[in-house]
Amino acid sequence: MDLWQLHIFVSVVDKKSFSKASEAINLSQPTVSTHIKELEEHFQCRLLDRLGKTTEPTRAGMILYDHAKKIIELRDLTESAMLDFLGHTKGNLNIGGSTIPAGYLIPKLMGAFTQKFPDVTMALSAGDTMQVIDAIKQGKIELGVVGALTEDPAICQEKLKADEMKLIVPVGHKWANQDAIECSKLFLEPFITREKGSGTWQSILNSMDKAGFKSQNLKSRVTMGNSVSVIQGILNRVGISILSTIAVANEIETGRLHALSVKGMDLNRYFYLTLPKKRTQSPICCKFIEFARQNL
Repeated sequence: MDLWQLHIFVSVVDKKSFSKASEAINLSQPTVSTHIKELEEHFQCRLLDRLGKTTEPTRAGMILYDHAKKIIELRDLTESAMLDFLGHTKGNLNIGGSTIPAGYLIPKLMGAFTQKFPDVTMALSAGDTMQVIDAIKQGKIELGVVGALTEDPAICQEKLKADEMKLIVPVGHKWANQDAIECSKLFLEPFITREKGSGTWQSILNSMDKAGFKSQNLKSRVTMGNSVSVIQGILNRVGISILSTIAVANEIETGRLHALSVKGMDLNRYFYLTLPKKRTQSPICCKFIEFARQNL
């Protein structure tokens, strides 16, 4: 057994296919099969089952997969630490963000960070807050930036950037010439809501409930999966909604949308740097965290 064989094995499990794994790691399918066979001979048990067009790990295979992932992660961490000691910031960094951070904040950080460290490659995954946290726990990404706190004991968070949310209405709306509106009036208008895992939407509901109103009484006609869809829905008069002013800055500046404060509701929140509590961050990840703290 060697690290390369474990890498091949993990690739087959991740891709659920010998052929797809061989394409991903640039090996012939017979070579991949040979390495898997050698691993099975080494452990004297079957590790993978071919089930029609897909390949799934056996129970023994799942045990090996979990440990192999940790070994490969430790290898990458070791290589990154040695390069960092030698003054060479080089390697890969996988990060994630919920809708607003992934669409507006993190890309700016990535551009500046990779200019400062040109030998670093980065990948950004976007999802709702719950999806980002799940990816962190699974080790798919090293860190995330999300719009809501979690009580998950496997996760730690810190405030990274303040954000202001406001009620957003289209130009020509009856409230478009006002600066603020009573919270009670929100329940008279068709409202565009967000999916359950949205940190933004959860913050809005919590604020509404704390103000003494029942958020479940909103006239919700449509639920949309991201801020881009909500913005388009407002522009096309599907309804109104509460959004981060970061997301609608361009539409407000060009006069297509109007932002109002909601009296009695605290719509200020934070975006949170989100990390796994028990995993050790790579040197590159640590550098990015410090860079984010200084530049947001």
